[in-house]
Amino acid sequence: MNGELAQLSINTIRTLSMDAVQRANSGHPGAPMGLAPTAYVLWQNHLRHDPADPEWINRDRFILSNGHASMLLYSLLHLTGYESMTMEEIKNFRQWKSLTPGHPEAELTPGVETTTGPLGQGFATAVGMALAEAHLNASYGDIIDHFTFGICSDGDLMEGISHEAASLAGHLGLGKLIFLYDDNSITIDGRTDISFTEDTTRRFEAYGWQVLQVDDGNDIDAIDKAIEQAKAHTDRPTLISVKTIIGYGSPNKADTSSSHGSPLGEEEIRKTKEYLGWTADEPFFVPDEVRDHMTATARRRGEEWHSAWQSRFDAMKADRPDAHAELHRRIQGYLPPRWADDIPSFQPDEKGMATRASSGKVVNHLYGVLPELIGGSADLAGSNKTLHPEHGVIAAGEFAGQNIHFGVREHAMAAVANGLCLHGAARGFGATFLVFSDYMRPALRLAALMHQPSLMVFTHDSIGLGEDGPTHQPIEHLMSLRAMPNYFVFRPADANEVRECWKLAIERTDGPSGLVLTRQNVPTLERRGLGGFGRSDQGAYILADNSGDDLPELILIATGSEVSLALDAWHQLGEDGHKVRLVSMPCWDLFEVQDVSYRDRVLPPSVKKRISIEAGSIFGWERWIGLEGRAIGMNSFGASAPYEELYEQFGITTDHVVATARELLET
Repeated sequence: MNGELAQLSINTIRTLSMDAVQRANSGHPGAPMGLAPTAYVLWQNHLRHDPADPEWINRDRFILSNGHASMLLYSLLHLTGYESMTMEEIKNFRQWKSLTPGHPEAELTPGVETTTGPLGQGFATAVGMALAEAHLNASYGDIIDHFTFGICSDGDLMEGISHEAASLAGHLGLGKLIFLYDDNSITIDGRTDISFTEDTTRRFEAYGWQVLQVDDGNDIDAIDKAIEQAKAHTDRPTLISVKTIIGYGSPNKADTSSSHGSPLGEEEIRKTKEYLGWTADEPFFVPDEVRDHMTATARRRGEEWHSAWQSRFDAMKADRPDAHAELHRRIQGYLPPRWADDIPSFQPDEKGMATRASSGKVVNHLYGVLPELIGGSADLAGSNKTLHPEHGVIAAGEFAGQNIHFGVREHAMAAVANGLCLHGAARGFGATFLVFSDYMRPALRLAALMHQPSLMVFTHDSIGLGEDGPTHQPIEHLMSLRAMPNYFVFRPADANEVRECWKLAIERTDGPSGLVLTRQNVPTLERRGLGGFGRSDQGAYILADNSGDDLPELILIATGSEVSLALDAWHQLGEDGHKVRLVSMPCWDLFEVQDVSYRDRVLPPSVKKRISIEAGSIFGWERWIGLEGRAIGMNSFGASAPYEELYEQFGITTDHVVATARELLET
């Protein structure tokens, strides 16, 4: 490497970061200043990417897990020639509608691989990306053959999710995953030794990672050699611990927490630039030789790499036309023609089956028609019905399968599913009990924020799981997930609604979905002859209505396992001579986006007498039943007992619905 030009480029990254944070009067200058040499070496010497096409499928991935250091990434994108990352965007750091938000956002900024900020999330998401590469490489050969690089911080490695993800990555031997650890020993509260004194490198060795050490974060030759060594050993992931100085170059704030999360100040920036030998007076200055060195090089190499890959991909079409067509479809994100034609359907059956069981039958079919569907359970495969080994099980050195044993790692599972989706040509999903969605919320939230179509199977959805008791019985979880913007919650009533909800979740491309399923059996409903209207793919529909051309006196609204008991109540109320409508509402969000005429047809505004029936928190049901309605559900935790007893004790029964309806009709 040209030492003088390299140093000038590194200092350009530092000064851009300092100036942007200062102009915004908000941000984190210290980490970019300390990490600039590490990031420069990685991007200039090792990272294969194409600035002209940020979505090129065979690019190396770069994840900045410590997303507070976002100006490091924005500076790199600008200096390596990403067209959208203009100098104006750099100057608009953290401003309204800029491409340079406070933490990187994948759906907003070309070149940003994943939304980061909540520490540990980027690290775990990168494991999903590396797994996607390994799966595609095993399935299609070296047409997909790239590394997943990342930078992480002390904070990332404190968070529990990084422990889960690092353990899984080491177990699977994801050898093309390389993380550079910004070991600067500083967090917001001060030096890390006030709370973090473990031997991180030995911990990663115990996980099965290769661990390398760079003692001086300004030694670009040592950094370069460490990355080369990491790339040469692809039998296990690598952590390169780089000892950096946060806020490097700042006379008064280097190696202190004061450079972590606030601007340096004009005078300190002046002194820092003087220390760095920076001669330009104006802020945001980029020397011409740096542009020639970084921008021109990145664009030229990117075009060469991409063109060579395209030639190999085109040759694959002649050599392996079926594999080429399938991979091309997966890269483009299209579903196969008529993929949904043979999804299992189910005959009416009073005994029925648990919706987790019908979901298992659907998942088994989907594995066969959607090779991009990759996922599994957090050690609950037998309960979640997601393990179908005939479609291959992923293990160390065996990545072509579709089933993953995540182990008891719910949080990492959700982030890995995000990483699979973000990589492209893969569709990640996970499964666990609904109550454990609490362990997963940050990753679920990021999926919604990033508009990634990751899928989750949440079984044991209510007090209906029975004897395991209140620690395992979800109460508030449905409502908390429904409250998350862009997260679609599906709670199907029976096996055929399961079929429809899976189809809807697979077809959804702009956000994540969760399928919420029962442990206990529910009837497979007979829908003919009940006066129904609408479809489950509209979020809510009329399952039964005896009102004819008149408006009903009362509307029952139910989800999931409570639809069948509400249907029994509908029959009884009809025998009493009442005009009653039963609405099944498997997905609130889908119903919300229907046109007003359909929503008013299903739930006429003039019909104020309504009852909701759901074995979960009643909080939020006023959205659909109004102030005059009644909510039958839970306002406490559950208890340990057979589920039939629990439904009786908590008043979620046909008799209670009928009694409540009669009382409401009399008012």
